[in-house]
Amino acid sequence: MEIVHLATSDDDLYAGFDDVKIAQAAHRLSAEGASRKGRLDSLFSRGGPRLVTSSTPAQDQARPLTAIRAVGYSSYGNRGFDPLNLNSKGVGKQSVFETNMETPEEKLRQLEKKINELIEEGCMCASRKDAKLALEKAKEASKKERIYVRQREQSGLGDQPNLDLTFIVLLNLASQYTLNELYSEALNTYHVLMRNRLFQNAGRLKVNMGNVYVKLGYYSKAIKFYRMALDQVTNTHKRMRIKIMQNIGVLFVKMGKYNDAIASFEYIMGENPDFKTGLNLVLCYYALNDKEKMKRSFQKLVSIQLEVSREEDDDKHFSTLDGALREAISNDTLKIFESRKKHEAEWSILMASKLISPIIDDSLNLGFTWCVDVVKGSTFLELAHEMEINKAVLFLKQKEFSAAIETLKSFERKKDAKVASVAATNLAFLYLLQKDYPQANHYADVAVSADHYNPGALVNKGCCIYLQGDFHKSLEYFKEALVNEATCVEALYNLGLSLKKVGHYEDALECFSKLQAMLPNRPQVLYQLATACDLLKRKDQSLDWYMQLLNVVPTDPELLHQMGIIFDAREDKQQAFQYYYDSYRNYPSDPRVSTWLGAYFIEAEVYEKAVSYFERAAVMQPSEVKWQLMVASCHRRSGNYQKALAIYKGIHRKFPDNVECLKFIVRLCSDMRLQEVDRYAALLDKAEEARANREREIGPRGSGKARRENGGNEPTVNEDAGVISTSSQSVPYVDALRPKSERPRTSARNRSTANEDGFSDDDELSDLLP
Repeated sequence: MEIVHLATSDDDLYAGFDDVKIAQAAHRLSAEGASRKGRLDSLFSRGGPRLVTSSTPAQDQARPLTAIRAVGYSSYGNRGFDPLNLNSKGVGKQSVFETNMETPEEKLRQLEKKINELIEEGCMCASRKDAKLALEKAKEASKKERIYVRQREQSGLGDQPNLDLTFIVLLNLASQYTLNELYSEALNTYHVLMRNRLFQNAGRLKVNMGNVYVKLGYYSKAIKFYRMALDQVTNTHKRMRIKIMQNIGVLFVKMGKYNDAIASFEYIMGENPDFKTGLNLVLCYYALNDKEKMKRSFQKLVSIQLEVSREEDDDKHFSTLDGALREAISNDTLKIFESRKKHEAEWSILMASKLISPIIDDSLNLGFTWCVDVVKGSTFLELAHEMEINKAVLFLKQKEFSAAIETLKSFERKKDAKVASVAATNLAFLYLLQKDYPQANHYADVAVSADHYNPGALVNKGCCIYLQGDFHKSLEYFKEALVNEATCVEALYNLGLSLKKVGHYEDALECFSKLQAMLPNRPQVLYQLATACDLLKRKDQSLDWYMQLLNVVPTDPELLHQMGIIFDAREDKQQAFQYYYDSYRNYPSDPRVSTWLGAYFIEAEVYEKAVSYFERAAVMQPSEVKWQLMVASCHRRSGNYQKALAIYKGIHRKFPDNVECLKFIVRLCSDMRLQEVDRYAALLDKAEEARANREREIGPRGSGKARRENGGNEPTVNEDAGVISTSSQSVPYVDALRPKSERPRTSARNRSTANEDGFSDDDELSDLLP
């Protein structure tokens, strides 16, 4: 009992524990350093402070460590609880209690989820028209699906195949092949689906295969697959059967088998009629030229009920709603769908009426009258007026203008303002074409007053005012038409023309630039852009537009002439000659081009080639004496005096009072020592005396020499012919050719020196050349 010590309540059970000094522990602690002492990890509090159950002795004494290495404790700082030494093996701070519980079923579910995500991404790419990326997604999904099947077999789940996943993956792959126009691969994929008996609805995929054969142009095979699909679709799927029958009927039409197509369309019209099928039926009877059946099929088409709400009912319903709700309903998805259905119905009826009206009766008027009567007895009463407009348009296409005008004038008594505005707009356009501007202006006013928001009416009114010369006022109508319809190209084009007339070239250029963006490479727009840049002194930009226009219309002679003028102004004679020559080849009757080409060869002293161009100009303008004188001068300068004299004599017979022609005849006869020189000299004296008398009668207009110095080719009015011409009575002729070395004189002159001064070779006709 003496060695037994009973502890009292005041005694501490752990007293003296820290006082025990173990040599080895003390040595280890002193070696590791004073910075790491006193911090050990606990089994139940990793990295946190240890549980303290007693007071700590002095800080300079290290706590003894007894038998702690085996359970994972260490004095190397706060590394956490790591009894298996996982940190040193690179596993990281992972608890031994955290185990991977992922089962094969979980892996398969994750892989299936990934496959479905790839299919959805591919479908989204296809909806964005990114077919290439959609195909890549489909191929990746197919690869992962094969991995999925293999893993199921390895996991012992092969007896439970996921047929739905395999089916959707292959179907998506075939669809993407078709979208990328890889038709062979698509057909092979569809065949894989068809051969698998486990797929219950694979027979319907024959419709897809038929669609592929249609794109390949194999209509017979496509019909075969459509019929096979039709056999496997039950009567409960009536809508799908109708769609397949429509495809079969359309293919028969493409193959020219109209009777077979009629059988398909008649079946559809009896089961579930629709407007597209009704129009196709009318087309088949039109191809067979069966008038009675055309009428019967048109009546069937018109009798189809359009299962959409009427506008009157919509207006009554909308009037009871507040503004925000009415705005939302008026443009929602259902309203858009109904609008499309109504547009399809109206378009089908109007197209059928325009097709059969000219042939179902003796005349176009009677045929349209029958169609209008049929439509008036149906639910499409409002189409009757539009059919009358179409009748007028057909009259115009057949050149029956009086009948078209009479038909359009009948709408003046109609109460429907919109229809009356359309009719008046067409009448105004007709009268503008006929240049009956008062009538055009009248009907333009009628059209604008009937419907002030009709852009066509505003454009016609602006054109009428434009033709009257009031360009500023026409601008207002064209701008208002653009406010009502921003894409009205007629208003935009005419606005640009009006702006050019008032001198607003920058604004006109902006208008034509917008038109170029809306209607690229239109010759009219390119030409206006080029001329606008030319007016703004932007020569290089103007040349660029002309070059673009030349690429669109490379054989336009006026454009080629303009290009020649541009390069001639730039002193690029070789390029200018090329364009003038191309213009002459496409339109050899333009005297401006012939004159320039003749002058070009005269400057090059190639007179033989210049002759042909002046001869062409003389043919086009036989009353102009200057062209014939130019032809004679070219022969004379080339040394062909006999032919030159013959031409001069021919000119004298046509124009006996032409003084210049007589001068050259006298000159040539004198040089060639001909006996008729005296006769022509006498005629020359009489002609000069007659011209002097006429000048005295007209008044003091200057001497002939002064007129020759100033150009001398003043045009006078030929009152007998009623045209302005350059006659021999007022135009003194001077030689157009540059002076050349004087040829040797071999005979004496019979004329005095004073008479030779008026027609020497040193005189030029540069005023007659461009």
